Amino acid sequence: MDYRTLPVNKWDENHVRCWLESTGIKKEYVEKLYAEEVTGPVLMELDETFLKGMGMKGGQIHILIRKRNELLQLQKNAQQAKHASGKTSDTTDAQTEPVKPRSTPARTTSNGDSCGPVDKTSRDNTASTSGKKQRRSKNTQLKSTDEVLELSNCRPFRSQNIDFKYVKDRVLAPESGVNGLITPCHEYKSFAIAAELNKNQLQSKFACEVIRFASACMNIRTNGTIHFGIMDSVEDRGCKHGQIIGIKVKEREYYVDALDYIEKCFCKTVQEIARKCIHPPVFVEVISKDQEQRFVVEVDIEPTSSLVKDKFFEVHLPKYNEDTQKVTLTKDHALYQRLGAKSEPVPHNDLATFIKGLQDRDAQREAAERSSIEVHAEGSQNLGRKLSILLNDGKSYMDDSLRYILVTNRCEKDDLNYINFLMHLNIFCVFDFDEDSNVSGLYSKYKEHHATRSYFLQDFSNEGKTGNPPAQKYLCLFDQTSWIFCNGRSDFLGDEKPCDENTWIRTKKKYLKKAVTRICDEILPKGSFIVLFLLLSPVQKPLVDTFQEFYTEMNGTEYIICIAESRENYRKWANLAQASCSTETLEQCSIVGMKLSHVDATVQALLPSTAQPRHLPVSTRGLCTLPSLEEEKLFSLEILCVDQCDDIKLDLLTEREIQEIEQNFYRGRKIIWENFWLADKRRCGEIIEREACKDASKLLDDILRGSGLNYSVAKLKIFHHPGSGGSTIARQVLWKRRKDIRCAVIKASYSPATVCEHALAFRDYEEKDISHCLPVLLLIEDYDEDYLEELRNELMDAVSTRKINSPRPYFILMCCRRSNDPERLCKASPLDTVAVTHKLTDSEKTLFRTKLEKLKQKDVKPEFILTFVLMCEEFNETYVRDFVGHILQDIDRSCRDTCLMRYVALLNFYVPNSYVSLSHCEAFLGLGVYTERKSRVYDFKSHLSEQARMIFIELRDSTTYISSVRIIHCLVAKEILHQLSGNEPQSQLAMTLLQEKTLFGNRFGRDEFIKFIRDLFIRRDKRSRGDNTDTLFSPFIEHVCKAEDCEKAIDVLKAAYEILGKDPFFAQQLARLHYNNEKFKDAEHWAGVAKFHLPHDSYILDTEGQVYRKWFSFTVDKMTQEDTPESIIEKIEMALKAMKCFRAAQQAAKAERDSMNNAGYFGEVEVGCRLLRFLSTVHVFHRSPEGEYSELVKYLLTDYIPKDIEKTWGRLHSRLKGLRQNLYNALEWISEDLSYFQTDKTHEKEEEDEKDEKEEQIYNPRKWLKRQSEVYAKFFISVSVTEDSNGGPESQLIRRMNIYKSGGGSVTNILSFLTDKKETRSAEKLERILSFYTENPQRDRLEDNDLVNYILCHITLACLAPGSAKLLPLQTLRELSLRFCKGKRAFPASAHFLLTLLYWPDEALDREPSPDKDEILNSALQTLKRLYDIKMKDVPTRKKRIYTHFFLGKGYGLVKIVHKTKIDKLISGSLDEKRMKWLHGTVWNIHKIRDSLKRVSGWTKDRNLFIRGHVKEFPILPLHRDSVPPGNENVTFYLGFSFNGLVAFNIEVENNPTVSRIQNI
Repeated sequence: MDYRTLPVNKWDENHVRCWLESTGIKKEYVEKLYAEEVTGPVLMELDETFLKGMGMKGGQIHILIRKRNELLQLQKNAQQAKHASGKTSDTTDAQTEPVKPRSTPARTTSNGDSCGPVDKTSRDNTASTSGKKQRRSKNTQLKSTDEVLELSNCRPFRSQNIDFKYVKDRVLAPESGVNGLITPCHEYKSFAIAAELNKNQLQSKFACEVIRFASACMNIRTNGTIHFGIMDSVEDRGCKHGQIIGIKVKEREYYVDALDYIEKCFCKTVQEIARKCIHPPVFVEVISKDQEQRFVVEVDIEPTSSLVKDKFFEVHLPKYNEDTQKVTLTKDHALYQRLGAKSEPVPHNDLATFIKGLQDRDAQREAAERSSIEVHAEGSQNLGRKLSILLNDGKSYMDDSLRYILVTNRCEKDDLNYINFLMHLNIFCVFDFDEDSNVSGLYSKYKEHHATRSYFLQDFSNEGKTGNPPAQKYLCLFDQTSWIFCNGRSDFLGDEKPCDENTWIRTKKKYLKKAVTRICDEILPKGSFIVLFLLLSPVQKPLVDTFQEFYTEMNGTEYIICIAESRENYRKWANLAQASCSTETLEQCSIVGMKLSHVDATVQALLPSTAQPRHLPVSTRGLCTLPSLEEEKLFSLEILCVDQCDDIKLDLLTEREIQEIEQNFYRGRKIIWENFWLADKRRCGEIIEREACKDASKLLDDILRGSGLNYSVAKLKIFHHPGSGGSTIARQVLWKRRKDIRCAVIKASYSPATVCEHALAFRDYEEKDISHCLPVLLLIEDYDEDYLEELRNELMDAVSTRKINSPRPYFILMCCRRSNDPERLCKASPLDTVAVTHKLTDSEKTLFRTKLEKLKQKDVKPEFILTFVLMCEEFNETYVRDFVGHILQDIDRSCRDTCLMRYVALLNFYVPNSYVSLSHCEAFLGLGVYTERKSRVYDFKSHLSEQARMIFIELRDSTTYISSVRIIHCLVAKEILHQLSGNEPQSQLAMTLLQEKTLFGNRFGRDEFIKFIRDLFIRRDKRSRGDNTDTLFSPFIEHVCKAEDCEKAIDVLKAAYEILGKDPFFAQQLARLHYNNEKFKDAEHWAGVAKFHLPHDSYILDTEGQVYRKWFSFTVDKMTQEDTPESIIEKIEMALKAMKCFRAAQQAAKAERDSMNNAGYFGEVEVGCRLLRFLSTVHVFHRSPEGEYSELVKYLLTDYIPKDIEKTWGRLHSRLKGLRQNLYNALEWISEDLSYFQTDKTHEKEEEDEKDEKEEQIYNPRKWLKRQSEVYAKFFISVSVTEDSNGGPESQLIRRMNIYKSGGGSVTNILSFLTDKKETRSAEKLERILSFYTENPQRDRLEDNDLVNYILCHITLACLAPGSAKLLPLQTLRELSLRFCKGKRAFPASAHFLLTLLYWPDEALDREPSPDKDEILNSALQTLKRLYDIKMKDVPTRKKRIYTHFFLGKGYGLVKIVHKTKIDKLISGSLDEKRMKWLHGTVWNIHKIRDSLKRVSGWTKDRNLFIRGHVKEFPILPLHRDSVPPGNENVTFYLGFSFNGLVAFNIEVENNPTVSRIQNI
């Protein structure tokens, strides 16, 4: 049933959907409301809060609420009218007038039906129908007149402007009578029916109305316009009086020729005059959404006094007779006059009086004409002030807080001289409709001053949809101005050519819509940008389409401006644009008629800074100019110039603005260059310089001087407590050095490769000799270690290709990062690190107290510089608690901004560097940014409580300028969280936060917001990141578990899992949380859920394995004597299932190119060894009197199966008998892995947060491996099995297990003996291990791995006890190892590593050159490199540092092989001090080390290092890439042996050993 026939409260969702579609709101919202099952009763109760909650925009909400209210009022009025009319009136209506469908147009009109073609005797019916009309008009108005339609202006009188258009369904002012004679009166005719009639009928009707109206106007001597296509009746058509409808015009000639009736209807004496007074019809196009072409036909009447003086105009009116189908004239002529808004005949009795009054009317007409001719000095608008207000969003000055979107068309050559003001606006993008813009237009001029990116519409629409991380998604759009060619480019060689309007609408308009939607919905927050339409040439439809798209997305013209010097261009634009909004609204936001040169001068006068150039220091101690174009090309750097801020017009800054800049810093906002500049100008107080600033400056001086060591890329690290001023200190150092060296801040959101490219260009800019450039000081803040290391390597690689030897560093990376334990990090690297803490020295306390008093003297309340006040008190916990308590004393806990404060506090306390975008805050508080014209931030702050204004600090992104909000300090956030929570647990607060649809649905900054929410639940604390502790879960989850209970933590994680789109890593955390709380069944479920989402993620597969491992361990620990055989089987199956999961994780890890996850191997060994221990306790495998597990060994290694378990364990036998091999494979893999890398991981950063918890192996993996190997071996040793096998495979295997148990069996275990402090004990153990091997290994062939271990045992024993009788000579070991170079099968990396050790030239054995030995070396080195590349994958450099095991020492034979531990023992100091000496290369200054190692000779060529073997030359890897001297030099160095081949240490030019370029790692 049609919804229009039902009351609203009876509508279902389908009825509501139909009605919504009729209101004109966007289809996406119609579908959302339909999905929400909004029925009639729901529609009646809808409010703004509900609509905002589902993501509806303010403008759409306004329309929907207004339409809904009108609907309800219309229904209410109809019911009241129906009730009041009673049954009698209903009956009367039914009898006198048949009911017509609503869509059927009325056949009668208000005052024009007297000459209508519909019936020939209409006058006779007038009286009989008047009563019906009067009654029916009430009901009709109930249907339609409550709707408010937008008013429209009439076409200017006598205007022939073809660009003027009407908009369908707008309303003209009511019909009017005489008003001063010159001002035209107006009469409306709908003409809807007549326009469809045949030619004769149409012309007679049209002529009748025009002639009657003309006669009335000419007799009264007034100008007038009669309009056809404008509603003149409101009977039952659902339209309003004056509503623009338009008519279909079949042939324009019909209307023009209809005026030929003038000669028939007027007396001969006045026919010529009438023809001159009645102007030809004007056809005004009606713009409508249905695209159906309609017109309003208008005829102007102009009875000038020179024509009509002393004359009156009687007329016969044409009538069409239906019977005869002919046009006849009325018998009697009539004299018409204007009475009010009607044209009425002069009564016969009044004719004489009327004619007598013509003389007076002629005099009035002449006087009116004279007065209209007089030129009145039109009061000109103050366009300059209007321009400044519109362009600056109501402010009297310009700043960088607003971005501009420019929409323009063809710019003529002369105008290019006056668009300089555009060069100084912060233009985000340009929609350019000039296809020649790049050749001769605006783009050609603009790109001379600014770096740009050019796009076509379809390209720009897709920009950012490349799967980039959130922070980089739209970053490229903020780098440089995006120039969008909206209608092709004439000079473009590709297919993008210009097209005509119709083709453009068909092919490109859709891309325009996408581009505008992306900007307004995703990239720029509302209120942060202004759209500027610059009309420089005649306007075409696509330009107006652009206006309409922005008008729709921005819900009005609040942030839209139009500038047009040509009034004609503006009029055409306004006439076309009025389809979206009225011309009056457009005029309010337009600057029309102001010369472009005046616009240019006016805007430039508003700029806060002058256009003076910026300068950089150069190596000759002079300066060079840095134009904006060159600076913008280096967009990944924020460049600090010598004359930074000097372009600011200081006289334009008021004292209040200066005070605000200063207070923002002391409230907690990051310091800006203006703070330093104003302090230098003594316009605000000095910036306190902490002791750490002096320390950092001193370290920088040392680096610049060299201090005995030269670096190409040096590092200076600043670790600081949050809020202690670390960032300020770093920027103070830059500010002080900006005149001596080149300084910049790195924008870490760009890739290291991009930053490196820009840093090199920055260093070389305007330098004549790039070998003597000034060093570049680069500040990087809150960085990721991987990012920093990659950047450093990129810079070093770039420097090394320059082949230049500079006495000073090329680049100095000043790394500033927050840390909760900066002193510990400083202690670990004291030579290049500064710690900044909350603790003040006595002198600093004095400075802070003095500064605080000075601020108080300026009437600054302590509450509004809270961060500085707390710093003065060294962030004392008691003081912070009391201070926050005082601020929150009278706060309204129920209001929205207090709730927002708690949410932000929750994030700020638990998630470092978190914030909430201003857009999110406004959405949460229900603030619309288009409500009134004022500063957006001011509008936000004005809606906050006084407490919130004190607590919140606003931040602005340095690249995008998008604003965000955070609590002034994390300790304040902690207190707010505590004091505002009351009895509500934090889990409940988090749960409430997760239910806030307005926050999660807000588009701007959504990716960052979601990231912070994820971090709240997932991000763990790491000491390696500067946190105080290492945690198993996020600090928030750990707090909930501790302060509340595990169930609450599980509930909130489950809610987060659902809200955040069923994130698999949340499921993983739930699995971990469950198994850590012994809820294994649930843990199994959640591990399965995570695996379902990411079936090939090694970390999730490892978590699944951990579930079963923990479950197995738990059940084994709880096992009692009463356990049944079935429960024992269940436990074994659980362990085997865990091992299967770990093996799946191993396979997945191999396929992952960006990580090196070895957890699966460690997990398999852990659970496998625990399973062996468990099996040894099962009664069937009882222990022998000798303490051996003979039965178990026999079962695991042979085909033997005890009868007791033969059937019951049927499905386990094959898997258990493979247990030994699986464990052996995992142990071998771990051993090889540890052979590659440094194993001291105490200070290494662990893997990503989603990965499983830290195990023992992270801290001391060598020790772990040795312990597990012994456990593994213990269960496979049996004398009885050995005797039974008679030297068979089992016997060989048990021999190997004895080696394992003794501490050997793998490369890592054997090398671990070298770290034992008791060398004699280690040597004895190695001799015992060697005794397990055959006495003649050349005769009794060993397996490959056994042979590797056997040879390595000799090398290791030689390092510990060079005189041991067990040692074989080097030549014998060489012969044994020949198998590794001759065999066709694959050998482990350790075999090739041994070849490099054994076959390196020996002074005793290799006195004659041997190409064959070089071939062995070459083959081994190439294979090591190939295996290394396979091992490394695409893992960041710092996570794959190769460990150098041995160095080439003095002497010959095995004695010349020196292990790294021997060197370590010669280095004095603590572990951290030893590490620093390795790091800075000072180990090579220790005489004992120099005496132990042999310096070898080599040479460099094109920055590559070479060494000679027996005969052939070999490339060698320098430890530090930039330590290789440029050019071709003879060098010496120490030689190291690693699993990546040969490594060179301490490279020195042979003739000048004092030159040393050791690189800091």
